[in-house]
Amino acid sequence: MKETTLKQIAETLGISITTVSKALKNYSDVSEKTKKAVLDLARELQYTPNSFAVNLRTKESKTIGLIIPEVVHHFFSNVINGIIAEAEKNGYLVIILQSNESVELEKKQVELLINKRVDGIIMSLSNESNDDEHIKEIIRREIPFVLFDKISKLINCSKVIINDQKAAHNAVAHLISKGCTKIAHIRGPVNPQNSIDRFLGYKKAVEKYNIPYDSKLVYTCKNVTFEEGKEFAKQIINDHPDVDGIFVITDLVAVGVLAYFNEINVKVPEQIKVIGFSNWFMSQVITPKLSTVDQPSYEMGVESFNLLLEEINQRKEMVDFKPRTVELETNIIERESTL
Repeated sequence: MKETTLKQIAETLGISITTVSKALKNYSDVSEKTKKAVLDLARELQYTPNSFAVNLRTKESKTIGLIIPEVVHHFFSNVINGIIAEAEKNGYLVIILQSNESVELEKKQVELLINKRVDGIIMSLSNESNDDEHIKEIIRREIPFVLFDKISKLINCSKVIINDQKAAHNAVAHLISKGCTKIAHIRGPVNPQNSIDRFLGYKKAVEKYNIPYDSKLVYTCKNVTFEEGKEFAKQIINDHPDVDGIFVITDLVAVGVLAYFNEINVKVPEQIKVIGFSNWFMSQVITPKLSTVDQPSYEMGVESFNLLLEEINQRKEMVDFKPRTVELETNIIERESTL
């Protein structure tokens, strides 16, 4: 079925296209009789405004782009919920793209969103992101842009973060307060800033409490998976049978650690205490329940959208925009794995 146009309505009623347009927008200089005739015919012909034409006039698409490493991850799904809730309140649609931790896919997705003329982009970088040219292109084009969680300190844009070093330090201090004296760390890949900062928090904590730092106690994930958690748990038991605490980069990997210990009857927390990061829902249903750092994911989504909207509005009003960083608080949730 061919789309109805303003011209068709105007020709049918014998009035100008301008009058039809004004009638649909309820302008006061159009008579009530004409407005009714236009609205009735528009309804009958199932007329809908051409959003593309509207966007050309207003220079707004009322859409934003969101690029995340994983959609299914509990943390990112909560961030998505926060962003969508705020976007809907403000009349925006969200295009959600998943980079699968691939910088090449991430580059294509950035190009796609630029070509779609979205009003702004929110993004958490992939683990492979070490070439910032595609990100700098967003900045060069003055497209409103917010990074969250996995960020680059080299990019001058608004950011929503937690203090990963402080949160990791507190997690390790928690293990030490429970009597741990030899603590291993399963860290993330060497590139993402949050992985670096959580490792630095671990290192600073053991040194602060006079536990010698030993690089052999640090195990590096490539993909941050459940399977890596199981494999590294096996290595830790074989390499360092006297380890009594493990701080893990994220709950997904930590659940793998606990699963392996359950298989070989290593008692947690009696023999080894384990703490994760992010407060994933699985941390509450695994046995034993996992102690973790609570990362405010939904709030991170809300703050990310609001920062983006702030930039969109200021650029619309031709106000000089200065990027801001919002830092959210974290806290330790103690469960059975560290009691």
